[in-house]
Formats: sequence, structure tokens, C-alpha cells
Amino acid sequence: MSVLTSPRGKVEVVHCRRTETQDIYCIKNLIRKFTQKLFGNLNIIYLLEKANLAITLHNDQEEIMAQATFLDYPNWNIATQDDWVSVFRELDSDIPCTPLNTLFMHLFVAVDEYSVGCCKEIIRTVFKAVLDLHFVFLIVPSCMSLGSTLITVFSQVGYVPSLTNDEDFAVHVCHRHNHYPQLHVRKARVEDHDDLMPIFLHHDTILKETYGEYFLAELIEAQDEENHAVVCEVEGVAVGFMSVCSQVNLELLHKCFDLAPFHGLCIPHQDDILEPPQEFSIHESSDSQLENSSEESQKIVKEPQEAVSLETRESIQRKGTEAAVEEALSPVTSENTGEVEDSEKLSQVSSMVYMGYYISHRSSLSVSLPEDTSSFRPIYKGASTAFCIQLFFIDEKYEARSLDFMNFVFHLFHDKDFCIVSVPHLTPEFVLIQSFVKVVPFNNCTLEQDLYVFHRAGLLKTIKIRLATLLDTPGVEKLVKTLMPCKSILEDLKQYNEARRDPDGTPLQVFVAEVAEQVVGIAVIRNEMDIEYIRSHYNIEDFIYFNHHQREEHGHLYHFVLNPIFRHYTKFFLKEILRLGYKSCLYYPVYPQVKEGKVQSPKAHSLTSALHYLVPVRPRRQIVYPLEKLGINAPSKEVSKDALSYALNHTNRKLSLEPKITVNAKIVVVGASNVGISFLETLVFCSHLKFSNLTLISTYGLPGKKLLGNEQRKFLANDHCYNDRDHELMSLCSWVNVVVAKMTAIDRAAKQVVVSREKVVLYDHLILCTGRQYQVPCPTEVDISLHPTNREVSNSCLRRYSGPIPCNHFTLNDEEDCLRALAWIKNNSITAEDVLQLPREERGL
Repeated sequence: MSVLTSPRGKVEVVHCRRTETQDIYCIKNLIRKFTQKLFGNLNIIYLLEKANLAITLHNDQEEIMAQATFLDYPNWNIATQDDWVSVFRELDSDIPCTPLNTLFMHLFVAVDEYSVGCCKEIIRTVFKAVLDLHFVFLIVPSCMSLGSTLITVFSQVGYVPSLTNDEDFAVHVCHRHNHYPQLHVRKARVEDHDDLMPIFLHHDTILKETYGEYFLAELIEAQDEENHAVVCEVEGVAVGFMSVCSQVNLELLHKCFDLAPFHGLCIPHQDDILEPPQEFSIHESSDSQLENSSEESQKIVKEPQEAVSLETRESIQRKGTEAAVEEALSPVTSENTGEVEDSEKLSQVSSMVYMGYYISHRSSLSVSLPEDTSSFRPIYKGASTAFCIQLFFIDEKYEARSLDFMNFVFHLFHDKDFCIVSVPHLTPEFVLIQSFVKVVPFNNCTLEQDLYVFHRAGLLKTIKIRLATLLDTPGVEKLVKTLMPCKSILEDLKQYNEARRDPDGTPLQVFVAEVAEQVVGIAVIRNEMDIEYIRSHYNIEDFIYFNHHQREEHGHLYHFVLNPIFRHYTKFFLKEILRLGYKSCLYYPVYPQVKEGKVQSPKAHSLTSALHYLVPVRPRRQIVYPLEKLGINAPSKEVSKDALSYALNHTNRKLSLEPKITVNAKIVVVGASNVGISFLETLVFCSHLKFSNLTLISTYGLPGKKLLGNEQRKFLANDHCYNDRDHELMSLCSWVNVVVAKMTAIDRAAKQVVVSREKVVLYDHLILCTGRQYQVPCPTEVDISLHPTNREVSNSCLRRYSGPIPCNHFTLNDEEDCLRALAWIKNNSITAEDVLQLPREERGL
């Protein structure tokens, strides 16, 4: 919220938000002839559909005051979409513009009376929303002036010619430091106490009540070589505080969190034990083992069915891609974080990390590991290479610049490579930790906090996304050699370098992410050839206007690998894929798996942590067409074909700079009933929210395993809420951790659920939806020799049978119960063949 004052003294309170579809009519009404001369004749719907960022200002009456649209390439035809950097570097070498730190204004309109104030407010909002943004360019015809509004924020830097005619265009630039500058960070002084306390008390009063009124001053005075306190200041006033310490309890962290991707936050040592002893055997249990063993099904396990849970995906992704950046870079100066003096240190310990990958990857997929095997943890003998953040707070007005602290604190610990911070589950994800990597906890972790890690190399701003070349092959091999789809990725890279398309003619593109001349990421996309099927079977028009996207602008993401140190650049990587590949949309399917573990997809897709940055697309209910009766009136084969079912995930240019709100609260759902599945489905398909701690406790895990045939399913009553195909189209196992066990108790005081009478699952919110279940009938225990009638027999619905259940008695609540009953019948019933083999007298002959 901001207050604008017009030249005539009128005051208007304005609010800033993302542009929505209903704003288009008002935007068109604000366009003047001068606007058309500056920006050209624009199709507003098409422009907003392809924009990376669109900002709208409105007043308290919801009236549109101003709107601006920004894209990641120039607005006039002065350079191609994928190659504008060289043009601007030649224009002014003093402006270090890159795709990471640059946007282009394609449209600005405003109410005339408040246009200057609206322009400044929008520019400030853009710099606040995009942390790495430093330059906003505006290109206009050289014969045009900017007018009295835009001239207040833009300054001219030169002229560039058009690619299609002899006309020249003037280039203007707006710098971050004039509107939302980086913060100055320095060591804290006792005099900062009075400035910091109001901010501190706004966030937390518990520490003051516990340690006293001068807690901060004592913390600042206690600084030494292992403890430091730093502040950020604006115009000499401290507006933020951070306390860091080099003493870290690594022993506790190694027990609770999977730190193998980061080599345990230790320096590699020759005596490190990264693999379990050979006498331990690790077994990966299949679904059939789960079905046949009632004892094993009572253990707390992660469900290994259609797909791996999202946190397991992250764990695999981190371990498999930790090949390029592990050792610390040389110190980075606070003025420029992009300079690298010693890039050779980037991959000194990658071989150590690979061994850690195999251990954790197998453990995370195991269903019933022996206690001694599953409890194995790597042992690190090297010195600690991490420091921790003990206390951090900052004025909300400057919260978007929280990452400015990191440059300075890494200088204080020049021998440390990692910064870690732990926060309670219910703490909203603030701006600082959005650039950190969340560490995957072990299954038996009972800590009530999440751990986040940031590597020194994450400060580098020299990341570059480009099309792959033949020279990238060694770097890609090193990056992906421990990934399961390694062979498929390398084959796609080879195919791209040889032909740029598949043997069937499908266009193929491979992009690599490069830092300090090392490959730290790779992505493989193809043109989406089944876009008609996707449009008819999924609600993609919840996110795009389909008619404004060309067929060749739809891309299919097959592989995405990025070093976890640079994971905060994932959205930038995806945005660059769209720009360089001339795409506007990307689709990523998650196929179910059969029991043998083979993916049903005709082409292999790698598991990717980029799933966090995509949005799941709801499937559409389909009409069952009588194709034979319809004849030529039947829908096309692309729409009506019986294709493999998959869950669809999506991103587009509009979503490339739109953040998701992360909810770390532990939400535990007990029971895989229709209500439980529907509840999880509702949370998963919230496109603007990311629930990172969803857990389902169910005796048999998620439904939809196709254990029974159509005839055998007649054992069960069908409520038509969800079928197997519905479960495949949702792929809840990609987002939900599944505990295959039976809840036996609830400890509400400790906020934990007891399963299988021995293990506990912590929760912040507990949802009980076990569904209706058939129960074993309780015998009436009457004397049947007296021939009593039903009226004479007392029967209470509150009675429960607690004795031994006969072996030939089954309660059929789900497919697993039916499968067990069928197995018993096949093994114990007398068939017609058995009767023929009996003696004649026993057969009554």
C-alpha cells in the first residue's frame, strides 16, 4: 500500500498486485495515441499471455490506476529473442546486463493525474519482487520522447538499429539503486540496539522475556572469532540483524537429516565411512511383498508404488547432481558476487558425494529394512565446513533484500562453505530461506524444525543458460553419472548434437546451465506432439489462453537436472528454456509404474525437483463416445485415443516469476478413504500453494494399485468417487509421504500419532478420515438349543468382538482384503477336481 499525491494535491491510496484477465478492459481504456507511438499497436490479451511479469495498481475502490508489462526480451525488433545480450553489451559495456538481471518494459499506462507516482511505485515493486533484477530497459523509436512520466525513472544510454528496416531506436535504462537498492551490511555495534529493538519486538517477545531487555546488546558485545553479529543499514539506521556462529552440532544433524549430498557439511577425509559394511544387505521390497506379509505391512515405510514421494525425488536429485560444486570458491567481494578466482575448486570432492548417493537412494526406497541396516549413517571424519544463523530479523520494508547479508557473513568465515539455519515447521517461509535448500529429514527424525543449507557458490550471479554443444558431453557425464536415467540423458544429448531432432522427426533441444565454465545443470525438451490430447483431457486453460499459443510453442520437458547448490535458480533455468527455445509452455508428465518398477512411458523421464516449481493440472472428466455409432461425427483420434494415463504438470511464461507460498506445517491424514484422498487432492492442486509436509497414514498405502480384475472387484461396492485411472491422473504419491501402517493411538498433548504400537509420526494438523469400515460381527452368545427368536436376542451396536477371528472369516473393506480372501479360497476350498479324486464311498456312490 502506498499513498500518491497528484500535482493538484489530491491523495489516492494505491495497492499493487499481479495483472488479472478482468483488468484488460480498463487497460485498453488507459491507452492513448502517445502510448501506441511509444510501444506500438499491441494486442493486450496476447501481451499479457506472454509476459513474464505484469503489475497492476488499483485504489481502494478497485479502480485501475496504472499497469505495466515486462518481458525478458526487447519490445521492438532490434534483436532476436534468444540473442539480445550481445547487442546491449556493444551499446554500453559499463552496464553488465544479463538474462538474470534484466527485464524489458513492453507497456505502461496510467491515469494521467497520478502517472508519475504510479510509474515510480510500479518500478519499485518490480525490483522488490525480482531479487536478482538490476536493470529495466525501455526501447522506443528514436523520434519519440519518453514524455513527462517515464523520463522520471529512465535515462537514455544510446541508439540501436532495427533488424528489418533503417529506423533507429533509443534505449533507456532504469537502475535498481535508484529505487530499491541493495543494503549496506556491516558488523553490529552496541549503539545499534535502540534501532533494532522495535523491529525485534515486532517479530518476537519471547526472547526478551527469557533473556532480559538488553539481550541484543549482550549478544553484540559477546562477539569473538566464532560468534559474529552483523546489521544492515539504510541512511545510517540499522534495519536488520543477523547473529552467526561457527559452532554447529553436526552429530545431531547427521542423525536426523540426509546430508550426504553436502558431504555431511564436512571437509572430505580419507577415513570417511560412506558405505555400510558388506555384511549388511539392503533389499528393495516390491508391492507383492507388501501384499503377502501382514507383519511387514505394519512397519512405517515410504510407499514405493507408482512414483517416489517428492522429498525422495529431491533427495535423489541432490545426490545425483552434486558433481560440480562442492568445495568453496575463493572469497567473493561484496561489491560484485560474480567474480570467480579459483573455479578449479568446484569439483574436488565429487567422487565422495557419489558414494553417498547410492546409500541414501536405496534406503529411501526400502520397504522393510532390518533395523541395523536402515539405521546406517555415513561417518565423516573431516572438520566442519559450516556455520549457522542463530538469530535473524529485518524490517518488513526491506525483507526482500535479506540475501544481502550472506555475502558479508561468508567473508567473516572465509574457511566455511555452508551456512545453515533451522526453523520451526510452522514458521512461514521468509525471503532469506527461499534461496536455501531444504534438507530431507530421515524417516525417524523427531526434531520439530526444518533444516536449510546455503553454499558459498550460491552467491555467484554468473550462471548462464545456453544450448548444449558437443564439448559439453564430459561435463554432463560427470553431472548425471549417478542418476538412474543417466543413459537416457546422454543418448538425448548425443542425438541433439548429431541431428537436432529424434529419428521420427520430433524437434529436440538440450540446454545446459554453466557456472565458472562448468556444467551444473541440463534440461532436455521436445516439442509437445500430443497437445490436442492434453487440451481435451486436462484443464490447461485454467492457466493459459490456448488460442494465443502456437503449436510449436508447447514444449515437453523430459529431463531436468540442476546442482542443488544452485537450486534457487531453478525458475530462472525454466524461464531461459522458454526464451531460448521459443516456447511459451512446458509440460511434464508423471507416469505411474507397474509392479516390476518399469515406467510405462514410451520415453524415460527423470525424476526432478523442478516439480516444486511447476503446477499440477487437474484432469478433465471425459465423455464416453460411442465411436462406432458416431462414424464421421466422432472426435479425432488424437482426442479419443486410449493413451497411457499420467499426471500432468505445467509452467508457462506468466508463471516464471510468480512465487508459490510454501506451507511447512506437518499435515497428517489418517485413512485413504474417499474423504482423505479428496482432502489431499484439494491441497495438492492449489497452484499458488506448496504443501511440503503432507503425510498419509494408511494400512495399505495409497489406493489404485490394480490388484483385482473387473470381475473380482464385484466383491466390493463401488461408490464411483475414484477409480484407478483417477489415481494415476492425480499422482498423489508425487506430493504426499505415505506411511504404510495402522494407527494405534493418538497423543494429543505431544501432537503425535502412534502407529503399529511402537513408532510415532509428528503432526501439526491431524485429519481423521478413516471411512466406513465393515466390522467383525459380535456373537450373541445365546443358547441355540432353546430356539430363541430375534426379538428375544439382545443385540447392541456398541458391542465389539475382540476375540480371535476365524481363518475363514473376512471383512472386505478394500482390494487388499479381497485379494487375501481370494488367496484363502484358492488354497482351502474343495474344487470339482478335488471331488473326483475322493473314494467312491466318500462321494456317496
